[in-house]
Parts: sequence; structure tokens; C-alpha cells
Amino acid sequence: MSLNSITLVGHAGRDPEIRFFESGTVVAHFTVAVNKPGRDEPPDWFNIEIWGKQAQVAADYVRKGSLVGIVGRMTSEQWTDRNTGEVRSKPLVKAERLALLGSRNGAGQTEGGAAGRTATADQSTSSSSPYQGAPAQGAGRPPTATGWGAPSGASTPAAPPAPAWTSNGPISAEEVPF
Repeated sequence: MSLNSITLVGHAGRDPEIRFFESGTVVAHFTVAVNKPGRDEPPDWFNIEIWGKQAQVAADYVRKGSLVGIVGRMTSEQWTDRNTGEVRSKPLVKAERLALLGSRNGAGQTEGGAAGRTATADQSTSSSSPYQGAPAQGAGRPPTATGWGAPSGASTPAAPPAPAWTSNGPISAEEVPF
């Protein structure tokens, strides 16, 4: 059995570089700094590559210093140096999931209103319901004994707000939301 998985929580080292292709595909590249347990040591740096809808989320919400969570796989990018002809390589994390964890002012106001939200490769924006194959009526509400959602015109209680993830230093294992 083989497994190639990496989970990172750190701060973006720069704004994402975004490239758009004629096919409509989007790719974003940026770096993430992950603090080590000792404050005296420099952070570990990771190059991140994100494709598709996630790249657009990164372009819209990730800025230098933003706290992000990344789930992906480690790869190695190789190229031939134009000047020397040497084959060069660097480690690269191909992100499969991006979580926006930081806050703008530390008091719960989230970056673009998206703290704690995630973008995944299989998200669909065309469906109005989070349930696969769910009917449009009462979309976004769990099923009830009489069907999906309340009858039209009925009021339903609002869902509690999602918690805002904030941190003012190194990330401990208890703070990682995934």
C-alpha cells in the first residue's frame, strides 16, 4: 500500500500568482510558511500549486500573511536550466483542498467572509443543495418527516454561525480544524 498525503497549516508567503488558460482552466502558485515548535527556528517553506475553482478561491481570498490550511500530495517539479543545461528540481505540494483559516482583524471578521470554509476539487456550484440528488424545494435544509424542508411560506430557524479560526502564533495540534 502507498500513501502520499500532506497536511499543512501556515501563513501565505506571498500573494498567489494566477494564470488563466484559453480552455478556462486556472492555476495558482504561492508559498506557505509553517512554524516549527521552537520560536527561535525559521519556518519550513512549501511551494503550493492549486488548479480550477480552488485556484480562483486562492486568487480572491489568499493574501500574503493569510492563515491557510492545505491538504494535498508532495511531488517534485523538474526542468532544465537554460543557462547551464542542468536538470533542476524543487519540491511542490499539489493542493487538493484549501481551507481559509485566518481573520482580517482577529475579532471574528473573516477574510472575505470565508474563514473556516474549504474549497475542494469536487465542489459543484451548479447545485443549490448540499445534498446530492436532493430536490430544489427546501434546498440547504435537512430532510424532515414530511419531506425536504418546511412547507412554502413557513419560517425556519437560522443556523448558528460557523466558528472563526484565528491564531496569534504557532499552530498547535488542537487548533487544526481538519
